[in-house]
This record gives sequence, C-alpha cells and structure tokens, in this order.
Amino acid sequence: MGETSGSGRLVLVGAPLGNISDASIRLRETLSAADVVAAEDTRRLGRLARDLDITITGRIVSYFEGNEERRTPDLVDAMRDGASVALITDGGMPSVSDPGYRLVRAALDAGIPVTAAPGPSAVTTALALSGLPADRFCFEGFLPRGGGARRGRLRALAAEERTLVFFEAPHRIAGALTDLAEVFGADRPAAVCRELTKTYEEVVRRSLGELATWAGEQQPRGEITLVVAGATPSSSDVSEEELRSAVATLEAGGMSRRDAIASVAATHGRPRREVYTLVHTVPGPPGGR
Repeated sequence: MGETSGSGRLVLVGAPLGNISDASIRLRETLSAADVVAAEDTRRLGRLARDLDITITGRIVSYFEGNEERRTPDLVDAMRDGASVALITDGGMPSVSDPGYRLVRAALDAGIPVTAAPGPSAVTTALALSGLPADRFCFEGFLPRGGGARRGRLRALAAEERTLVFFEAPHRIAGALTDLAEVFGADRPAAVCRELTKTYEEVVRRSLGELATWAGEQQPRGEITLVVAGATPSSSDVSEEELRSAVATLEAGGMSRRDAIASVAATHGRPRREVYTLVHTVPGPPGGR
C-alpha cells in the first residue's frame, strides 16, 4: 500500500546507492504521495524522480547537515498538523551516517509515528560482498579525519572481535588503511568496497597491509565502504615473553611503542592493557624469588 496524504507521520525512504533499478515500488509511492519531501540534495531528488518517471506533488525542502537543526522544528510542526513527511538522502537509509536521526528523535518525542520504506544499505551490501564473517558486526561510520584522533579510535577498536564496517572518503582511504595496518596488524583481512551497485563497482579483498599499498598506488575514487575482520579471539597458547618480543620487533621496525602494543594486542586477541602491563613489567631472572 502507498502512503496516504495527511497521515501525520514521518517516513524514512531508502534510496538506491547508484543503480536506479534498486528503487522499490514503495519508494515510488511514498515520494509521489507525501505532503512534504525533505531531501539531502533536492537536485538529486529531481533526477531520481525523472529517472523513475514519477511526479512529486508535495512540497520539496532541503534537509542536510547544514540546516537540519533549523529545519527540524518546521517539519515536526507540519507533521503535527497532519502532513506526511518523506525523508530521503543521497543513497541508502536516512540517519545511517546521513541526516535523519535528529528528525526521527524529534518526531518520536512529539508522539508522531515514524516508519520506513526500507531500501538499499551500503553497510550490509559491503558486508555481504566482503567475504568476511557477517553473522556479527559493528558499524563505525566515518573515522576521525586527523591522524592522531583516528589512530586513537582504532586503538580502542583493536580488540573488537566482530567484523567492522567503516565509511571513508577517497582522499583519506590510503591514510586510514595505513593506520589500520599499524594498529590492527598488517595481516588482518579486509575488503575495500567501492562504487557499490554502480557501473564501476569494485571489491578488493586483501590484508590491511596490502590494501594500504594498493590504495597508495591506485588512489581509488568514488564512495568507499571498508570492511575489516574482527580480532582473533584471545588465545592462551601465546606466552608473555612472546608478546613482549612481538612488541619489541615492531618497535625495532620503527613503530611507536603505543601502536606496537595495540597491534600485538589485536593480533593475539589480548586486551591492550594486558600487553601494556607486560611490556612495562621487567621479568625477574629464571628461578628467582
């Protein structure tokens, strides 16, 4: 069933990632019938409507990061007055690293029904294509832009055993992969998923170290979703001395002690604090008291 005008509700509309054939019948009906369509990019919405051969009869307003705080109260007022508002972003589901959460929260707080016309998601599409375990995963969105902040966030994630999914900008992907290889370990499996569902779709499945080299050489373009294998579960068959030695080897190769500890902890599935304590504790002589 299509959405009916005057229902006083918010409908989150999942937009195609790139292939127009992925647009659902419900997406078409929702956009055609909504009293208000709030779009991250009104020009893209216009192209989508033309490609789908539909007519949007409702009022079209822009709703993006720069104006969502100001525009949210007006949209909530419209819904209180009985308007059906459809929210659509450039691709995928609204509020997933895209505008939407603020409006959803405001609508719920006002007692307004919120539903969805679900559609494509870059997160689950990349996860399924990665060839990595998909039964348990966590989505981290975009990593911090600065190298120090990014490495700090990665150190906090180094022992995460679930598959990790990130979004990343093309001009930052090489640096992000380099930091991932240093903190998580160069051998950790991963997949770079680029331009999903589009003409030049590409999925590159390699280790983090190999992907860092590849990205530096190829300078990939387009929208990128990065999938990284989780840390290996903790194993008790690695001795304390082996952990210390692994950290020392990475330090000798030029890695900072902090990053070496994080990398070894992630590789062996040990808490970073445990490896830190081992490295900073001087073992006594054999047979000593």
